[in-house]
Amino acid sequence: MDLGALFGSFDSFLSFTIGGLVFGAIYALIALGYTMVYGVLQLINFAHSEVFMYGTFAVAWTFVLLHGTSSATWTLSEALPVLLVALVVAMAVSALIALLLERVAYRPLIKRGAPKLIILISAIGASFALSEAMGLRDRFAGWVGADSTLANYVSPDKARDVYTNPVTIEPSVLFNIGGYGVTNVDVTIIVSALLLMVLLDQLVRRTKFGRGIRSVAQDPESAALMGVNATRVVQLTFLIGGIAAGVAATLYMMKIGATRQSAGFILGVKAFTAAVMGGIGNLRGALLGGLTLGVMENWGAAIFGNEWRDVVAFVLLVLVLLVRPSGILGESLGKARA
Repeated sequence: MDLGALFGSFDSFLSFTIGGLVFGAIYALIALGYTMVYGVLQLINFAHSEVFMYGTFAVAWTFVLLHGTSSATWTLSEALPVLLVALVVAMAVSALIALLLERVAYRPLIKRGAPKLIILISAIGASFALSEAMGLRDRFAGWVGADSTLANYVSPDKARDVYTNPVTIEPSVLFNIGGYGVTNVDVTIIVSALLLMVLLDQLVRRTKFGRGIRSVAQDPESAALMGVNATRVVQLTFLIGGIAAGVAATLYMMKIGATRQSAGFILGVKAFTAAVMGGIGNLRGALLGGLTLGVMENWGAAIFGNEWRDVVAFVLLVLVLLVRPSGILGESLGKARA
């Protein structure tokens, strides 16, 4: 294959590949939420995209609170203190939204033995409700008389438009691969995703909590007989997925720097695609699926044009499912070995 003919040059090929890995790492972190919930409940949490979206707003609002609304351009080292605070806030907000979802949209239906289709519809409804609530944030502030106080956060005239972080993080080149300069932002995103994946994988495989997750995923009735609190396990599963979404939101804002109330939709679909490609219910599969999807859609955009990016991503999903319906790795969370 002539890479120069397809991508213009080998340097362009490296650029699209590394850029794909960066976005693939974000997909993988969001995919964790889908994988964890499906592994335990055999249900798809379609509202997880909004868990991520709320995390992106938490990051932007943290910068507004600590810096103000004036535009500024910082290096990564200059932004690091605020980024760390934003990371903690985003993880807390996303985790809180995830727990709220579990408590309101899932637990009552599960306790009543509702069919999985009903629970799925509940998750879709929760997704739209959360998205619309963020789009109407100016109305909520107005109801409590705080619209003027919170004007920098609720932006009443642009509640559904793009909300931009006032601070732009300027990447700097750390080293070159071929003719492509790998930046500190690229390295931070990829390494952070890998570290979190390894930490979570070891948590599930080697800890008492992880054994509880695997036992509930494999046989909830037997797990209950052995004293495992299934409700607590489900809560912690949503919590972990929310924390991972908060990390993904921070990395996304560090790279993109803008969000909106519908930002979670397409990224959520891509992350779900990554989870299915890697093997839904498989933690390592979420990482592999995310990185593969990010790279392949970037290559597709380079070859066919940027408008074909999403088409390439979903055609790839169909092809993987035709060849291997269980995904690339295919092992479920309940069968993970310690």
